[in-house]
Amino acid sequence: MPEISRFYGIIICLYWKDHNPPHVHFTYGNYECSISVLDRVVDGQAPAKVISKVNQWIDLHEQEILTLWEKAQEGKQIGRIEPLK
Repeated sequence: MPEISRFYGIIICLYWKDHNPPHVHFTYGNYECSISVLDRVVDGQAPAKVISKVNQWIDLHEQEILTLWEKAQEGKQIGRIEPLK
């Protein structure tokens, strides 16, 4: 599970050849969630402030995330995305 970004204690990852819709997985302490990139449906539980930070990051990098998603679906090497500052 490649890590694509890390900020404020939040670790964001993409899985290789994961199921649709495009989504990212994130952990924060003992919390583990996924959030879909296009409609922002959250699967799992995390503090609202953490989900808000992840949504802010997705807002800034949506196209980059979708590009990495496509590469991961093809089993290609993916890079990292700038963290939220």
